[in-house]
Amino acid sequence: MELNTQTRQALGKKNKKLREERQIPAVIFAKGMDSLPLTVDLMQFGKVYKAAGTTTLVDLKVGDKSEKVLIKDVQYDPISLKPIHASFHKVNLKEKITAEIPVNIVGEENNELIKNGSALVLQLLNEISVEALPTDLPHEIVVDVSSLNDFERGITVAELKLDRSKVEIMGTEPDELVVKLGSAQMAEEPVEEVPVSEEEALAKITATEELSEEEKAARAAKEAEEKGKDKDKKD
Repeated sequence: MELNTQTRQALGKKNKKLREERQIPAVIFAKGMDSLPLTVDLMQFGKVYKAAGTTTLVDLKVGDKSEKVLIKDVQYDPISLKPIHASFHKVNLKEKITAEIPVNIVGEENNELIKNGSALVLQLLNEISVEALPTDLPHEIVVDVSSLNDFERGITVAELKLDRSKVEIMGTEPDELVVKLGSAQMAEEPVEEVPVSEEEALAKITATEELSEEEKAARAAKEAEEKGKDKDKKD
């Protein structure tokens, strides 16, 4: 997977013109090297990022050189939701790195309990942290739920299909559930919301909790208001 870039001279507010030309500012960085400002075509970046995500190596062309990178820290315009900046991490192919790998649930259409409306999938982990060489990082972790046939068990971290000789799972216990089945009937039961008054909400704050300055001011204002009402009644 290849992505073409050019070195960039424009910085700060001057990047606005780049975006108008459907280019986005970017930067490549690595341990022990100065970061290098770049520009990349918006449309080409979008296609590569959709396919590679943040876990698949990309061949980044910078002039006549090619660097193995991972896409990191993509920033988006809050209105158009289009990428407006990207960072590329040049990796050492001989050093292991840690990455968050997305979990992809498949097989729902082949699960009888889900098909007949009795069950739904409860995904408990959306990402799993792993350590591996950059070339061994999985693009995603696929979890097949087609064989789940009761509500008593799910699929654990230990049951994930990964090459454990190359990929080490970090930060989770082997028996931690990644996905399980939940009752569709329970999910459909409405939850009655009980309104809580301002006085009740304040009463729930325990004496051991430290209040922020805003909360202290709100409580003081409330107490002053109540005292004022009592004084008016007496008068």
